[in-house]
Amino acid sequence: EGTCVAVLEAKARLIPSPQYRSLVGLGYRDAFAAADHVPEILALEPIGLEGFEGAMIDGLRRKGAPNLELIPEGRGYLLAEFGSNDPGTSEQRARGLIERLTRLPDPPNMRLYTKTEAKAVWRIRESGPRAAGGGPGMPPRFEGWDDASVAPDRLGPYLRELRELLDSYNYQAAYYGHFGHGCIHMQVSFDLFTEQGIRNYAEFIERAADLVVKYGGSLSGEHGDGQARGALLPKMFGPELMQAFRDFKAVWDPQNKMNPHKAAVDPYAPTENLRLGADYKPQDPPTHFAFPDDQGSFAKASLRCIGVGACRKSTEGTMCPSYMATLEEEHSTRGRARLLWEMLQSEVVQDGWKSEQVKQAMDLCLSCKACKSECPTNVDLATYRSEFLSHYYETHSRPLQAYAFGMIDRWARLASVAPRLANFANNAPGVRQILGSALHLAPERQIPRFAPQTFRQWARRRRVPDAAMAGGTSNRSRQVILWADTFNNYFHPHTSEAAYEVLTHAGFEVSVPAGHLCCGRPLYDFGMIDRAQAYLQEILRKLAGPIDAGVPIVVLEPSCASVFRDELRSLFPSDDRAERLRKQTFVLSEFLERQAPHYVP
Repeated sequence: EGTCVAVLEAKARLIPSPQYRSLVGLGYRDAFAAADHVPEILALEPIGLEGFEGAMIDGLRRKGAPNLELIPEGRGYLLAEFGSNDPGTSEQRARGLIERLTRLPDPPNMRLYTKTEAKAVWRIRESGPRAAGGGPGMPPRFEGWDDASVAPDRLGPYLRELRELLDSYNYQAAYYGHFGHGCIHMQVSFDLFTEQGIRNYAEFIERAADLVVKYGGSLSGEHGDGQARGALLPKMFGPELMQAFRDFKAVWDPQNKMNPHKAAVDPYAPTENLRLGADYKPQDPPTHFAFPDDQGSFAKASLRCIGVGACRKSTEGTMCPSYMATLEEEHSTRGRARLLWEMLQSEVVQDGWKSEQVKQAMDLCLSCKACKSECPTNVDLATYRSEFLSHYYETHSRPLQAYAFGMIDRWARLASVAPRLANFANNAPGVRQILGSALHLAPERQIPRFAPQTFRQWARRRRVPDAAMAGGTSNRSRQVILWADTFNNYFHPHTSEAAYEVLTHAGFEVSVPAGHLCCGRPLYDFGMIDRAQAYLQEILRKLAGPIDAGVPIVVLEPSCASVFRDELRSLFPSDDRAERLRKQTFVLSEFLERQAPHYVP
């Protein structure tokens, strides 16, 4: 852990990854019963054995997560994966597990997944931990007792006693982790804000460490000991080994300069240097967004980042594109979240919403929302950025490009009156250069051309019903509203026309909003939250009838779907109609998969 040696380079010995994999989901009455079955499953040599509690599924269900029907019925779950380079062997082993468990007196609920289903289930496992600890009215949770491990054959009894210990302090927590290795992760509702809460935390981890040692386990399973476990190591190693560690350290680092006060030598107490602590009194300013998953607090939202660093990927995934381009910490999700946290502390960053340092870090954020789904703690930097910019521009002038791009729906609507003239003007000699310079456009980019006919105009000529009138007929179950977003209405109407034909061919009664409605997605990128909120209010008013009637809305742009599912809820947290719209919004593929699974174009 950097206390004796610094690794300058390392050679990794890789092992082959099985080409074919088969995943089995197992549902038990609780996590303890699931843990009891771990040794029996390990005897069949799976390549992976993960486990989690029902609270994870409850949290995901509250958030409207997809594919939860793939999880077998139960309150404790195991995911057993088998692998082989032979296409039939992995499935044969998976079926062998199902046959073996079926013969038990009280077998679990079981499901063998297809390749596509397995990917969806692994996404549930990856996104579930934070969902288990987040929600309106729930206390914040922390990884203050995480990663301890015991032998897999002792996992069930250990988890039962650990639950009793958690209950004795009235702590809320959900187990998840690598059950096949006996390694358990969890986020616990420790009170790290008051002196009594911190005393309780210190007492709890002492007792939890004793419990791990009782079962012959390790205080850290796959992470380091560092400061969080250093003071507890004597419980596990005893005085003789601890002295040997100190002697070894003294030989190689006699001045104790390498990562001091960590691990074995004069370690900090786990309650020292807390990020929060009893003196944690951040600013919690009024905000536009309600932050319903963070108890209505921007300060609590800024605590989501726990420094895992999943946003510092450079070759895979989507998060975080600005870090991939710059490889600089301040342009990662973690770096930006940390700056916002410091801003609310008013110590390092002292000028609050006016901070140029925070503004510069936000400039390269694309608001792609990849962090909302890929970050293990669901940090939503796009929303934080929008909130910050809305306040920053209260004391600063917005650049011209904010009005040009943020209000693109208005300019596109105006240009649709005479699209050929607008296209000529935008691309006339000299005009393109002036616009490019004024709006900071890359010279390689062409200004998008307006379509000669918008999708709404096309729909009117086809006598497509107005969406505002949907929901009033007896055949309500086949009705659907096709959302006419800005780009697929004014620039690429053929996409919307094709979607209309597909939905009609699939047997649905399709309607389209006749008037100009926009979700306002670009407005958020420039902090124009008041305008965006007004756009959403107009949608809720004009489409009140079909929304209340339960008519689904199909959008073609995922960014529009994200507004209806995310920003809408955060701007109208107590509006029942907004909640209905959120639940009735689908992208085209989702809608067809759910409502017309056997449809073939």
